[in-house]
Order: sequence, then C-alpha cells, then structure tokens
Amino acid sequence: MPEQQRTVVVVEDDDGMRRAIERLLRGAGLRPMLFDSAEALLEAGLPPGTGCVVLDIRLPGLSGLELIRKLAESGAKLPCIFVTAYDDPRDRAESERLGAIAYLPKPFHGRVLLKAITTALGAG
Repeated sequence: MPEQQRTVVVVEDDDGMRRAIERLLRGAGLRPMLFDSAEALLEAGLPPGTGCVVLDIRLPGLSGLELIRKLAESGAKLPCIFVTAYDDPRDRAESERLGAIAYLPKPFHGRVLLKAITTALGAG
C-alpha cells in the first residue's frame, strides 16, 4: 500500500478520543492526520491520496454527515467510518446512505476500528 494511502484523516472534537485514535493508528503503522472540527479539515484541505476518513457525527459546527456530503460535492469520495457517542437510528441510516464503511457507537474496541479502517483502505 503506498504511503499516502496509509494516511487516515481523523475528525474528532473530543481531545482524549482524538489522541487515543492517534495512538491506535500510529501503533498499526498508519499515518493519522488529526482535526478537531469539520471546518478545520475543510480549511486545510484533504491531502492527495488520503486513504479514508474517521469522523465523529456530532461535531461543533458542521456535523460529520454534513462534512462527508460537502467532500462528495467537491469530488472527494473517500471511504468513511463514523463514530458517535449518540447512537441515533436516523444518523445510522444516513451514514449507510452516504456509503459509510462502518458506524461505531462509542465506546468501541480499537480492533473494531482498525478492522473497519483496513476495509476502508482496501475500498479506496
């Protein structure tokens, strides 16, 4: 797998969760790029060849679902994995409609996230 396709963009507003995901990804030999909001990612832009996006659904400002819609509208159709502390059937259904690789209610096991990321990177 090319190095740039091993880049996983993480959009999570909870500092502790963002750091935990970062440690997990680094430990698995992946390259995390971390953002604390959808707006921060949009401002920075996606690096070419990003393998997948892991994002919280409920973010301050734009939600994770809105972010994926905006990225798709701009032509970036990346495999995505949604994580959420609020398991809402409507959010789950919308994430499926948007083509999410996985929808993971918090707390989740690191191995479950890594398996979803492996699937996403294979789909990219």
